[in-house]
Amino acid sequence: MQPNNEQIWGQTPTNVILGIAQQQNRVLRNTYFLLALSMIPTVLGALVGIQAHFSFFAGSPVMGFLLFLGIAWGFMWGIEKTKNSGMGVVLLLGFTFFMGLMLSGILRVALGLSNGGTLIALAAGGTGAIFVTLAGVASTTKRDFSGIGKFLFAGLVLILVAALANAFFQIPVLSLVISALAVGIFSAYILFDINRIVHGGETNYISATLAVYLDIYNIFVNLLSLLMAFTGQRD
Repeated sequence: MQPNNEQIWGQTPTNVILGIAQQQNRVLRNTYFLLALSMIPTVLGALVGIQAHFSFFAGSPVMGFLLFLGIAWGFMWGIEKTKNSGMGVVLLLGFTFFMGLMLSGILRVALGLSNGGTLIALAAGGTGAIFVTLAGVASTTKRDFSGIGKFLFAGLVLILVAALANAFFQIPVLSLVISALAVGIFSAYILFDINRIVHGGETNYISATLAVYLDIYNIFVNLLSLLMAFTGQRD
C-alpha cells in the first residue's frame, strides 16, 4: 500500500497552512512591537539634536546629504547582515537614534514658527492616520501588492536624484514637488511592505521593521515640510 502525503510529511495540508499563517502573524506582531520600540530612540535622538543644534547640512548641503546617505546606508547594511541575531535589534535602535538626530533640524525650523507645535502634531497625526489606514488595508485584503514594487523603487530613485540635485540648486518649488511625491510613494510603500509580511514575502521582523520605519519617517518629514510651506506662520 502506498503511503499518502499525510503519512509522508506527518501533518495535514490544513496544518501546514495554519503553521504558515501563524508564522506570518508572528512576524507582523513582532514588527509592530519593534516599530513601537524604535520610536523611543527616535524621540530621544530628536531631543538631543534640538538641544545640541545638531546639523549635517550647516556647512555644505551637498556634502551633508552625501554624508547622511553614507551613514544611513552603512547602518542599513549592518542591520541586514545581523538581522538574524540580537545585534540586528541593537543596530536598528542605533539607526533610529541617528534618524532622530537628523529629524531635529526640521523640528527646530518648525518650532521657530508661531504655529510650529501645531504643525508637528498635525504631521504626526496625519502620518499615524495614513499608516493605520494603509496597514489595515494591506493586512486584510486578499490582493497581492508585490507587483508595484518595481514602480515604487523607480519612484524612490527619482526622489533621491531630485533631492541630490536640489541640494545644489536649492529650488523651493522643487522641494515641494519632492515632498509631495515622497508622501505618495512612501504611503504606497506601507501597502507594499505590510502586504509582503502578510503574504509571506518577508519573514524577518527586523528587516520588516526597518522598511516600515523608513516609510513612516519619510511620510512624517515630508508631510511636515508641506505643512510648513503652506500654513507656517512666522511671528
